[in-house]
Amino acid sequence: MISMWNFLKRHKKKFLFVGAVAGGVYLLGKYAQRKIREIQEREAAEYIAQARRQYHFESNQRTCNMTVLSMLPALKETLMLQLNSECLTSLLKTRPTNKLEIWEDLKIISFSRSIVAVYSTCMLVVLLRVQLNIIGGYIYLDNSSVVKNGTTLQASPEIQQQYLSSIQHLLGDGLTELITVVKQSVQQVLGSLSLKHSLSLIELEEKIKEIRSQVEENRGCPDGEKSECKSRLCQYLMPDEENPLTAQACGLTEKDVTTIRLLNETRDMLESLDFYTVLNSCISRGFGRLLDSVAEFFRPTDPELNKESTLHSLSSISLPLAKIIPIINGQIHSIYSEMPNHFVQDLLLMEQVKDFAANVYEAFSTPQQLEK
Repeated sequence: MISMWNFLKRHKKKFLFVGAVAGGVYLLGKYAQRKIREIQEREAAEYIAQARRQYHFESNQRTCNMTVLSMLPALKETLMLQLNSECLTSLLKTRPTNKLEIWEDLKIISFSRSIVAVYSTCMLVVLLRVQLNIIGGYIYLDNSSVVKNGTTLQASPEIQQQYLSSIQHLLGDGLTELITVVKQSVQQVLGSLSLKHSLSLIELEEKIKEIRSQVEENRGCPDGEKSECKSRLCQYLMPDEENPLTAQACGLTEKDVTTIRLLNETRDMLESLDFYTVLNSCISRGFGRLLDSVAEFFRPTDPELNKESTLHSLSSISLPLAKIIPIINGQIHSIYSEMPNHFVQDLLLMEQVKDFAANVYEAFSTPQQLEK
C-alpha cells in the first residue's frame, strides 16, 4: 500500500496531465457531439422548411393553371361579344345586296378576333403567373414562423380578393383597348386586299407578322433597344399606377394601401425585361400554334402531292382570302376549346414560364421581402 502511495506521489504530475487531457478530450467530445447535433437539427429544419416551401410553390402553380382554365370561358364570351362575326355570317346567308361590304367587315373581324384571342390568352397566362406567385410568396411568409410575432399579415383574405380582382382590367377595359388596336392594324395590313387575292401559308404568316409588329410596337424605344423598353402590351394588363401615399391621404384603410403596394410591385414586375421576354415567347408560341392549326387547311388533297416536302406544299398551295376568312374565324373555338385545351397547356408547360414563375415566387417568399 505504501509503495502504491509512493508511486502515485512520484508520478503525480503525469497523472494530473493525463487526467486533464482525458477530461479535455471528454469535454471536447461532448462539445463536438452537441455542435454536430445542432448542425443536424438545423439542416433538418432547413430541409423541412425547403420541402414545405417547395410543396407550397407546386400547389400554387396548380392553382395558377386551374385559374387560367377557369377564366377562359369568360374571356371567350367577352371576345365573341365584342367581335361578333356570327351575326355577319347569318346576314350573308340571307343574300343581302351589300354582300361585298359584309364580307369586308367579316374579314377584319375574323382576323382581329383570332389575333386578339392569342394575345389575350398569352397575357392571361403570364399575368396570373406573376400575380399568384407574388401573393403566394406573401401567403407563405404569413404562414411561416417569420411573422408570428405580431407582424401584420401581408396577404389576408381581404387583400387577396382586392389584389386579384385587378385581373378584371384585362377582361374589361384592357381587352377593349387591345381589340381597338388590333382592328386598326388588321385594317392597315389586310384592308386593301381583295377577297379574290390568294395567299400561301407562308404569305399569311408574313401578314400576321406585319400585324403583330404594329400591335407590339414599343413606346419611345429607339430601334434596336426595344427589349429594354416597356412593352406596349403592358397597358392592357393593369390600370394606371396608384400612389399609396395619395391613397392613404384619401382615407383608405391599411389593407387598401397594402393592396395598392402589391399592385405597384406587380407593375414593376410587368415592366421588367424578364417579363417582356417570357410574354414575347408565349405570344410567338401562341401564333405558331395558330398557324399550325390553319396549316391543316393548306394541305394538298391529292395523296401523291401530300407526300412531297412540307416546305414545298406550304409555298405552292394558295387559297383565296374569301376561303381563308372562315378558317381564321373558327380558330377562336380551337384556342378556347374544352378540356384538354392543347393551346393553353402548351403555354403552361413552357420552361420559360415555369422558370419565371419560380423566380417570382422566390423573390416574394423570402423574409427580406417583409423588410422592404
